[in-house]
Amino acid sequence: VQLQASGGGLVQPGGSLRLSCAAAGLNFRLFTMGWYRQAPGKQREFVADITSNRSTNYADSVKGRFTISRDNVKRTLYLQMNSLNPEDTAVYYCKTVYKNRNYWGRGTLVTVSS
Repeated sequence: VQLQASGGGLVQPGGSLRLSCAAAGLNFRLFTMGWYRQAPGKQREFVADITSNRSTNYADSVKGRFTISRDNVKRTLYLQMNSLNPEDTAVYYCKTVYKNRNYWGRGTLVTVSS
C-alpha cells in the first residue's frame, strides 16, 4: 500500500488549500481513509475520515471549515481546507488501515501565516 499526500504550502490566515492523497496497492473504494496532522512540538491528531459509503467524521477543531471527500475512480482522497488559521499549521498525513496495519502517507506541510 502506498499513499502520497500533496497540496500543502504557505497560505495566509483566512485562506484555503486543498490537499490530495493518491493511493495505490489496495482496493481504494472499500477502505476508510483519513487525514491526520502533527503540529510542531505536538502529537499527531485526527482531522477527518471518510468511510467506503462516504460517511464522514471531523475533529471539532475543523468542523464547518474542512471537507473530506474521495474519488474512487481516481483512487484519491481530498481535504478541502477553508478559513485557515495559524493553529492549522502542521504536517498533514493521510492514513488507511489495511489488513490490520496502519499505512501512512508521507506528509505535506501546511503553513498558515501572514
